[in-house]
Amino acid sequence: MKTNYCIRYAAHPEDAKHYDTQRLRRDFLIENVFTPNEVNMVYSMYDRMVVGGAMPVGEVLTLVAIDPLKAPHFLTRRELGIYNVGEGKGIVKVEDKQFELDFKEALYLGRGDREVTFESVDPQHPAKFYFLSATAHTTYPDKKVTKQDAVVAHMGSLEMSNERNINKMLVNQVLPTCQLQMGMTELAPGSVWNTMPAHVHSRRMEAYFYFDIPQDQAICHFMGEVNETRHIWMRGDQAVLSPEWSIHSAAATHNYTFIWGMAGENLDYGDQDFSLITDLK
Repeated sequence: MKTNYCIRYAAHPEDAKHYDTQRLRRDFLIENVFTPNEVNMVYSMYDRMVVGGAMPVGEVLTLVAIDPLKAPHFLTRRELGIYNVGEGKGIVKVEDKQFELDFKEALYLGRGDREVTFESVDPQHPAKFYFLSATAHTTYPDKKVTKQDAVVAHMGSLEMSNERNINKMLVNQVLPTCQLQMGMTELAPGSVWNTMPAHVHSRRMEAYFYFDIPQDQAICHFMGEVNETRHIWMRGDQAVLSPEWSIHSAAATHNYTFIWGMAGENLDYGDQDFSLITDLK
């Protein structure tokens, strides 16, 4: 196996509005989340969030403590949220515990000095483990969460091209966490817009991971300040960082699913400062 990581530094909005396409993609887009038999990670200076992916194909992959953590184990001072977004079942082992994750099932792991490994049940149909990690002040119990356990909010309409189910899964209404809040939004066929009207929440940063979209289709992620928006074209199985000063919304050429994850000052999902659609520039 191989572990790859890079560090992404935070940007001031006054600077970011001058970025060209190449710079926007370099600083915010995470293009290579999954590589067979590798663990890929981005250590972000936005609330010290780690965004990563592990794709075991006939090997067992270990979640190692990358150098920026300066810790004996990845989870020494961190909590972790994991989703299986691959076509096959996967297994996450944490010391003497084993969790089997099917497609779109999630797992929360609390802080502690222990080893975490990823493997696929069938290498011909590998699992893909997308994960987010935030710093943790205490240890909460590990827990597997399915869509049946989620707090579901049905929002939007087909007429507005934004009918969707927001599955709140690794959130404080379902289980205790320190900072991390994660969920999965599924857009209905014929709907392409998410998180509209747009909002910001200066108390938390966010990361979006897009999947469930055909290979020949694409997603346009919108970011930036309300009066200085920018866009990044993305493909499926890619993620994007969203600073606390930025909106985070998207439209695509096909319906899709995305996983949202937050870390920061509070756990209040409703802590959002909305903007009128007509105020976006």
